[in-house]
Amino acid sequence: MNAPGGHPLPRGVSGKLAPFGTTIFTTMTKLAQEHGAVNLSQGFPDFDGPEFIKQAARDAIDHQPNQYAPMPGLPSLRQAIAKRFTRDTALPCDPDTQVVVTAGCTEGIAAALIGLCNRGDEVILFEPFYDSYRAAVAMAGASARFVALTPTIEEVGGKRVVTSFAFNAAQLRAAFGPRTRAVLVNTPHNPTGKVFSREELTLIAELCVEHNAVAIVDEVYERLLFDPSQPHVSIASLPGMAERTVTLSSLGKTFSFTGWKIGWSVASPALTAAVRAAHQFITFAVATPLQHAAAAALAREEEAVGGLVPMLRANRDKLATALSDLGFAVHVPAGTYFICADHTAVAPRLGASDDQSFCMALIKQCGVAAIPPSVFYNTPALGHSLVRFAFCKKPETIDEGIARLRSLR
Repeated sequence: MNAPGGHPLPRGVSGKLAPFGTTIFTTMTKLAQEHGAVNLSQGFPDFDGPEFIKQAARDAIDHQPNQYAPMPGLPSLRQAIAKRFTRDTALPCDPDTQVVVTAGCTEGIAAALIGLCNRGDEVILFEPFYDSYRAAVAMAGASARFVALTPTIEEVGGKRVVTSFAFNAAQLRAAFGPRTRAVLVNTPHNPTGKVFSREELTLIAELCVEHNAVAIVDEVYERLLFDPSQPHVSIASLPGMAERTVTLSSLGKTFSFTGWKIGWSVASPALTAAVRAAHQFITFAVATPLQHAAAAALAREEEAVGGLVPMLRANRDKLATALSDLGFAVHVPAGTYFICADHTAVAPRLGASDDQSFCMALIKQCGVAAIPPSVFYNTPALGHSLVRFAFCKKPETIDEGIARLRSLR
């Protein structure tokens, strides 16, 4: 196609990003709005976090400079992040050389990969994966190797239940090789709600040490845990990993301010230098008043988490029970705010054949939006029988979603 002057039009999206299209979260939220559906798709709360954090942001706007923050982040926030990291891992952390404040964890992941990887390097991803991971690997010029988290479905109490999402140890070992630069781990895990066990993380750590690879760990759901028997373990705290782990987290999930996009990276000085090398040219610095508020939030973290987790647990239990009663094989998550379920027994009621057609029919026929997990797989067929629901909503929103889902009977 030519422009009006007869010259060829410029090329559009680059070849490295064209395969990924528009993110599924944008697509499903738009459809939910168009159909007046209860949005249990995109993982953002339909409520705000604590008022004291909002007030801290207002105070910062009124009484602090509203200019660029230092590239690595405000000193007060970096100090709060370092203190929190030491509290959780028992590892020392220098806020001046080991912390970077990023535009959410999503930017932190991209900055880590871009800063650490060279063309030809390989990065191991567990599938299903958060959709930005594969795009960030492509932006870094690296290639991805995939290890599947396979659901196990069993009969429990007369109902089909997804008891676990587990990787095959031999497949993981085979994914490591001479070109492996990093393995990207998300625990607690989106979209499955899995919390990686200490045994699983120990194997990953041993392989990282053996192959001189870096672990890039997305821990944004680290405080959203529901099962004391499945605690969160930071891989950085395992033997041999403190110097080869980039630990990423954010304000959004723990404090219910996903729109603020305040995240952070903690790593050894050498790895932090790589993250900063990319971060300085991606965003340079993130919103200054919100960094002040984030420091205030971390100072009163328990106050925020103490009320949020019980509410999420109640939502989880209510939605899981309803889905199970409708015939879904449900995986009750140990963390995050997502339920992944097998829809095989339910899909015929909507005339659906896979997760994409199931989610489209669910919006149009039931008025509920969910996510088709096949978009989180390199091999989409592995996710065709699954559907992901978000329960980070007001209890009345969950109730309305369940009421609409009951039309599946």
